[in-house]
Parts: sequence; structure tokens; C-alpha cells
Amino acid sequence: MQVERTDVHSFVINPLPDGSKVIIDSEHDRVLALNATAGAAWDACSGPTTLSEITEQMQSSLGSEITEEIAQESILQLQAQNLVHTSGLQPNRRQFMASLLGTVALPLVVSLTMTEQRGYADVARSGMSHPVRDGKVPIQHSPSRPITGPFRFE
Repeated sequence: MQVERTDVHSFVINPLPDGSKVIIDSEHDRVLALNATAGAAWDACSGPTTLSEITEQMQSSLGSEITEEIAQESILQLQAQNLVHTSGLQPNRRQFMASLLGTVALPLVVSLTMTEQRGYADVARSGMSHPVRDGKVPIQHSPSRPITGPFRFE
């Protein structure tokens, strides 16, 4: 089996300290979040490679508990989001799920449209704690959600 990344010219890749990654695909107006396991698989596909080479690279990054089945599932999830192309990969998810008992390094790739991501970011910002100055909390004004203040918190 051969694995290769898709054309990444429209991607902005943001690696995070825990090994996870956020990939912004402006061409398709989406944001992808890869956990550390999927991020290690993504890193292992920097050039044309094979499943056994990906498994070895993931093991060196994440530890010996990474099996070829976990590497394969990672590649399948990346392929489902059009992040990699494969040839000769035959998924056997039933066998993969049976082999996972006790494993915590499951790959995960989440995809949101840019609009969905902005909506979640707006909601998250609305719940942020702000520094209190002189008993007042600064409020950021949003035309779609006008808020009046000042508010006092005791």
C-alpha cells in the first residue's frame, strides 16, 4: 500500500504542543482538527510512504502501543477527509475495533466548515472570563448580539 498527502497548497497547518494539529483548508472552506494520533499519521505522510513506514514513525512519536491497525485507521480517517491518497488499502474496521480493547491512542479527525468554526468560536468567546477593572467587566460589542453594560460582579 502506498500513501501520499493530497496537494496541501491551500492548507494552513497549525501544530499544537500535544502533537495534535489544526488544518485550515481555505479552498474547501473547512477546519480540520487532528488529535495527536492522527497528527502523527499526518506527519508520517510528508512524502510517499507505506503503511509499515507510517506505523514505525508513529511508534517513534507516540510509543510502541501504536499498532499497524491504529496506523491504518488513522490513514483511513485522513483519507475520508481527502488529506491523503492511498492505493491498495483494504479497510477491515471490524478487525480494527476488536483489536482496540485497552487501547487509548485512537485516531480522530474532526472537520468543520469555516462558518461552523466561527460560530463555535463566538460561543466560546461569549463564555470567556475577562479581567475586572474597577468592578466592571469589559464587554466586546458584536452587531449581531448587542450587549449593554457595565456589569458588576461581587
